[in-house]
Amino acid sequence: MSERGFRRCEADQQVDIEEVVLLILEWLAEQGINAFIRVDPERLAENRPAWTFAASGGPLSCGLRADGRTAGECLSRALLSLRARGIVVPY
Repeated sequence: MSERGFRRCEADQQVDIEEVVLLILEWLAEQGINAFIRVDPERLAENRPAWTFAASGGPLSCGLRADGRTAGECLSRALLSLRARGIVVPY
């Protein structure tokens, strides 16, 4: 556990990003960032990017949204956007 009592796990480098999404969300919460990922069946049925990641609060001066056709694509875009705002997620 970290000094604040939160669970700290190291991600397996052979694991897909989808498999560490809960660790990513937990880490963001530890930083004071509200975040979620969701899938929209209507957009899926319309063959549009159905996965959405959203985050706000903490060190983010404004909200962040990333969309993708797969969970992995969505999360990859979200991590790039977070990094561009100076938040480097350690997974």
